[in-house]
Amino acid sequence: MRDPFPLSPPAGIAKTYIQPFADYTGLQTLPLHFHEVAFAFLLYHGTHKYVSPAFSRFFFPQIYASFNARTKLNWDVHIVSFVQSTLINVLALWVMYADEERGDMNWQGKVFGYTGASGLIQGFAAGYFVWDLFVTLQNVGVFGPGMLAHAVSALFVFALGFRPFVNFYAPTFILYELSSPFLNIHWFCDKLNLTGSKIQLYNGILLLLTFFSCRLCWGSYQSARVFYDVYRTLKSGHVTLHDPQLGKLNNGTYAPEAPVAGSEIMQFAGDRIVPVWLAAAYLASNLVLNGLNWFWFGKMIETIRKRFDPPLGTRKPEKADKAGTTLEKEHMSEVEKVLVEGIHVETPGAVTPTEDYVAAVHVEKERNGRELKVGVAEVRSRGKRSGKRRDG
Repeated sequence: MRDPFPLSPPAGIAKTYIQPFADYTGLQTLPLHFHEVAFAFLLYHGTHKYVSPAFSRFFFPQIYASFNARTKLNWDVHIVSFVQSTLINVLALWVMYADEERGDMNWQGKVFGYTGASGLIQGFAAGYFVWDLFVTLQNVGVFGPGMLAHAVSALFVFALGFRPFVNFYAPTFILYELSSPFLNIHWFCDKLNLTGSKIQLYNGILLLLTFFSCRLCWGSYQSARVFYDVYRTLKSGHVTLHDPQLGKLNNGTYAPEAPVAGSEIMQFAGDRIVPVWLAAAYLASNLVLNGLNWFWFGKMIETIRKRFDPPLGTRKPEKADKAGTTLEKEHMSEVEKVLVEGIHVETPGAVTPTEDYVAAVHVEKERNGRELKVGVAEVRSRGKRSGKRRDG
């Protein structure tokens, strides 16, 4: 199936800049899809910088304004994640259904083959992970080493598809993202004061089900399949250009002028040998991603249970200080932790502004009556009372 993206790659840029880089790195199909990588990167960058802030100020003016800089960053990142996961899931499911050539591939085609539709998935995924790596590097102190490892591994794995290498598995592994919309909704519930609500409960059930089924069951099974396909390639040592098993891959896409005689699917296969370093690097990155998924699943269960009362949940009762002021619930009095791709990030939630305005959940007034002190978020005291600012 040919690339369904409506725009063609700019020939001048492809020849002058992209082709030399592709030749050096061995990413042969990148000149056919670099514009999709750039389009996806700009789409998600624009969503992060412009669309999300404008959308949030319009629909949630008080809540979004009450966030500190750290929480606004995470809010905007979750908006991008929601948009990206929804878009890429629709594209991947459509390609898996409509791309007949992909469906007819044998193990050799799955390792060395290429279709334009799978290249489109590769391009959009790579564009997102370039943006993800860019944002993570800028804010590694916020997202932590786990998110950095995820961004590097994911970009590396999907970039290899441009060799092409296991291009068949691009739509397969991108279906990890089926759980991401529910993950983002869970996070938004905390920020919209819906913690412990029925919406969060039902969404949490769907989150755990999709994460377990798509990332752990489906992902582990497909990882085993790609490991086996690569192992067969390494064991065979070399695949002949005239393998009779490749005849069924034609499906009307035979290109007599293709660089390799045979089907268009195998036109970039070259000598069809997988270097040991390539197999090892790909499988290592795949293992990192699967390991993170198993680790995150346990953390997700722990985090979701904290939102609800026993016996299923672990939420603890409220406490009060000596003055009778109701304090935050014990699990929220600690550093609040929320999920970004399964990683915990400190981001306090929003509260509706009161007479003494403060964007926090725990407020104490100093003896002089002019300053406010909070437990977890930044404070902006009213100008008519004091021009000072103090973070608790």
